[in-house]
Amino acid sequence: ISLFKIDAFIALILVCLYVGFVMGLPLESIVNGIQKGIGDTLGFLVLILGFGAMLGKIVAKSGAADRITQSLISLLGLRNVHISVILTAFIVGIPMFYNVGFVIMVPIVFSVAASTGLPLLYVGVPMLSALSVTHGYLPPHPSPTAIAGMFHADMGKTMFYGIIVAIPTILVAGPLLAPFYRRFKATPLEEFVSKKDNAPAKMPSVFLSVLVALMPVILIGSAGLSNLIFEKESLVNKIFQGIGNPVIAMLLSVFFAIVFLELRRGEKMQKIMESLVGSVSGITMILLVLAGTGALKEVLILSGISDYLGKALSETAISPLVMGWLIAAVIRVSIGSATVAGLTAAGIVLPLVTGPGVTPELMVLSIGAGSLMFSHVNDTGFWMFKEYFGLSVKDTFFTWTLMETVVSLVGLACVLLLDLVV
Repeated sequence: ISLFKIDAFIALILVCLYVGFVMGLPLESIVNGIQKGIGDTLGFLVLILGFGAMLGKIVAKSGAADRITQSLISLLGLRNVHISVILTAFIVGIPMFYNVGFVIMVPIVFSVAASTGLPLLYVGVPMLSALSVTHGYLPPHPSPTAIAGMFHADMGKTMFYGIIVAIPTILVAGPLLAPFYRRFKATPLEEFVSKKDNAPAKMPSVFLSVLVALMPVILIGSAGLSNLIFEKESLVNKIFQGIGNPVIAMLLSVFFAIVFLELRRGEKMQKIMESLVGSVSGITMILLVLAGTGALKEVLILSGISDYLGKALSETAISPLVMGWLIAAVIRVSIGSATVAGLTAAGIVLPLVTGPGVTPELMVLSIGAGSLMFSHVNDTGFWMFKEYFGLSVKDTFFTWTLMETVVSLVGLACVLLLDLVV
């Protein structure tokens, strides 16, 4: 990927073939392993990510993100404007893929900075720290969702622990470091500064906007809470487990958004469906990359490499949580993609997850934290940030790369602290 600039999906499949041949597997076994790995990975993820793309599209198109931002600024005041955009990014970032959330939120940040007179990066970098955390730590985003499935981690617990880790991580990377970002002058292009025409009268209410954006969290979280309150075999608990199933939760969230954010304001069903088709087409390459990492995981298992690595890693004195973070961080720095880094690392450390004293949900988060480490010139996010905010490469390192590194390191520290009490 780095040296020959080969597409990540093609590179992963080539590596699968190479590993299989080197380890003496027949071609038929390698291909069957690739097919099984892809099927096992996408069978679950294609539903979650497909519905997630649809929900994110509706939240963006309806003006819900703008409504949440405006309301939080009114509530918290201009002095706490960066807190307002952080909360908005966190709420909106849960159902949206990172790149979509970036494109939606950055114009809002430009508008807020212009109206308040605050330095652009003082407002923008904290907002992006919240988006980055949701991307790396929280389902239904691709990497944490896929890793949770790979580790058989409880999705509700992963989300709950992820939110616990996310809060201090965002506060450190955002508001705490915000004064440092004041010294850098951003000069964005005029077309990026232009604001969408979303008059308040056309927007959904604050309550509805927040409810739709957080509905996957509420429904999935309800399943975990129900287990603590009701008997496992009771009818009430079974109902909550049903609606809290990640696939069902995402489907219900999409239907709710269609009814209350689209049909309710007079949008025609045919137009809504055309819009949703467009949203799903945008995640095609993400799905292929996830499929490729699933294939690599399966070939590593078939070849015996996974067992060998698991035994070798288990004999080290390093905590599995730190090991997962470190491997993900090395891959992230090497190839740039947080998703590929997280899933490849998960495939390598998979044998460690079954070991005693290892919490699968925390392993998901430690690898997620490692996958965000030190974003630089081989990461598309680095260049998106540089171009949108009109910064030099040097200043992008001092702002964007610093923020991503802090998110990764603080995230790991919080996971290790959480491991002491769960």
